[in-house]
Amino acid sequence: MLYRLFPWDPTAEAELIGGPRFNPRAQQGSGPHDNPALYGAIYVSRLPISAIAEWLARFRGQTVESSDLVRVDGRRLAVVEFADLAPDETVELDEPRELAARGLRPSGVATLQRTLTQRLAADLYAEQLSAFAWWSTLEASWSNMTLFAERSLSRLTIKGAPRPLTIDDPDLREAANAVGVRIV
Repeated sequence: MLYRLFPWDPTAEAELIGGPRFNPRAQQGSGPHDNPALYGAIYVSRLPISAIAEWLARFRGQTVESSDLVRVDGRRLAVVEFADLAPDETVELDEPRELAARGLRPSGVATLQRTLTQRLAADLYAEQLSAFAWWSTLEASWSNMTLFAERSLSRLTIKGAPRPLTIDDPDLREAANAVGVRIV
């Protein structure tokens, strides 16, 4: 399964703003694998805690409360579950053989240097891939994926209704603990 944290509008269609498959390409550019001139990037995780922790990390050392889970436009953060993509559509960069075959080092994959990670993603996009998996820089055992929106979103099967994130959510609390955020 794949999990995505996104600002949910329960009345939105899946591909439109507020929907679980919406791609905010016009707002992209600073993310680890963003390259909006080439593709839209959708970030998902194989664990809900990782999807939440990736968002929470910006609040490290701070306090998060219920109002932080709702955007100014009223959309509440929610977690949606998707069926995983077919293995032949995805490159697993957590596999040493994949790294070696591409001449990559782990430090060039799990880095905060956007010029490196964005170039890596553009190279993988040029291979006609739909997605690639990588390990979280927050916790190496968490597997994240970057989906190339134009090649993968239409094939993502939504598994059930999105789950609105609340302050009492066990995944939120675990993610907050992992990244050093206090929940009130």
